[in-house]
Amino acid sequence: MSLYEEKHSFLNRLSSLTKIVYVLAAIVIPILANEWWCFGITIVLSALLLAHSKVISRTFPIVSLSSFVILTVAIIQGLFRQGNETPVLTLGPVTFYQEGLLFALGIALNIYNIILAFCVLILTTKSSDMIEDLVRKGFSPRMGYVFISLFQLIPQMTSRMATITDAQRSRGMETEGSLLVRIKAFLPLVSPVIMSSFIETKERAIALEVRGFNSKAKKTFITPPVRSVYDRPIQLMCVAGLIAALIWRLV
Repeated sequence: MSLYEEKHSFLNRLSSLTKIVYVLAAIVIPILANEWWCFGITIVLSALLLAHSKVISRTFPIVSLSSFVILTVAIIQGLFRQGNETPVLTLGPVTFYQEGLLFALGIALNIYNIILAFCVLILTTKSSDMIEDLVRKGFSPRMGYVFISLFQLIPQMTSRMATITDAQRSRGMETEGSLLVRIKAFLPLVSPVIMSSFIETKERAIALEVRGFNSKAKKTFITPPVRSVYDRPIQLMCVAGLIAALIWRLV
């Protein structure tokens, strides 16, 4: 269980290592170049890739939540940032300054760029395939298990919470209504979710031991790696972009 969704798209057919390289390039290149237009290019490129893979709708909740945080940052920086000198907007007794708003804009572009770049990886890549590719390259299986658990944590908790909520509702518990009713319904759900998480962790640990997780022998894989003829050209383009951004910054 993960956030991955199979759409038989261009990104689904790419190697997970290629998408990891793309994420690295999409985040680092604008920072090295230190140009707003560079952030715009990577944001638009990631959005187009997600739209082509038909998973861009999955990014809306994340972007919406981040927009609320960014709006708060813009208000605070626009009003109180040290070095604010040029007023650009006055609403009654409140004055927003250009320096603070520009600083907040840079933060917003960086956050949106990181979110969309990681969505390209997470929404179009099986977590198991990604970890297997990393282990093939010498990554520690233990660290790989930790990473795959992080990717699966949110979907598993959401599914478990929905199951327990349905079970409690079938017993007559009110889970919908006013805020006070929802708070009263939430408290009895916490204990079953935590206990089921402990039980699942114990069962998973036993299953891993049975499958020889701690064995020192060389690991083998039942599924072949995902590869595409476009993997190498895309990786080379990302590396070339990183080098070009570094040279741009130095020059």
